[in-house]
Amino acid sequence: MDDRTRERRRRRLRRLRRHGRRAYIRSVYFLPSMATLGNAICGFAAAYMAALGHHFSMAAYLIFAAMIFDALDGRLARIARHTTDFGGQLDSLSDVVSFGVAPAFTALLLMKAAYPGLPPAVARLIWAISALYICCAALRLARFNVSNEHGEQHHFSFLGLPSPAAGGTIAAWIIMQQEVAHNAFDQGDSWGAHIFNHVSSICLILLPVIVLLSGLLMVSQIRYPHLVNRYLRGRRSIGRLILVLIGLLALVVYYQYVAALGMIIYVLWGATSAIMRTRRRPVV
Repeated sequence: MDDRTRERRRRRLRRLRRHGRRAYIRSVYFLPSMATLGNAICGFAAAYMAALGHHFSMAAYLIFAAMIFDALDGRLARIARHTTDFGGQLDSLSDVVSFGVAPAFTALLLMKAAYPGLPPAVARLIWAISALYICCAALRLARFNVSNEHGEQHHFSFLGLPSPAAGGTIAAWIIMQQEVAHNAFDQGDSWGAHIFNHVSSICLILLPVIVLLSGLLMVSQIRYPHLVNRYLRGRRSIGRLILVLIGLLALVVYYQYVAALGMIIYVLWGATSAIMRTRRRPVV
């Protein structure tokens, strides 16, 4: 370290002492921060579309758009080699909006719109489940902030269900339910319409269960794998490549159903793996 660098560091320390404990951030890394704010805007737009009524599918798609921005901001920061604590805090604040408030709010309004005559006790229970989900998302992100370490090597698994996966699971389930309800409407009075109506009702009944399960798994001690970092990066077999290709093609053709089933499988995967590891552990 040369004398000029030492002098700059001394001046910076003197400025910090002069301001006391006040620390001012005068500049940020532009592209990662813009992607993070895009995440927050998509979450806010999702809540707004849900509040308009009968736009629940659009709200769910906006949650998926927030997931894209959430993946993009970290990637941009790592490409630029500028991962900062400020970016991590901003990312978690945006995630609370997009994957905490927006999914729970959309699910709550969808249940109220589908069943306007719910008994007060049931309506309050659904509201409590949504509020619990938001609290779990906030706790999950706070825990991530204090324990997060920078670098790809530390991100091969997550402690607890990641908040984007939890929000994406609820959004995918809502998209599937809305698609089934739309198919029931298109079928008219045929027997197929009755089947679609029953399936739509089952999806709605299971929605609060999915919200509750996703919220509790976020604050659990269950390890969830990072699918891209653990299974898709680097050299892989031809068989795995074909499986991924088939999955992507199915997602393109039947995305309303494949996305929901895929997210549910991921949510249950961690819980099932934890149960299996507990059973295999030798009894002392």
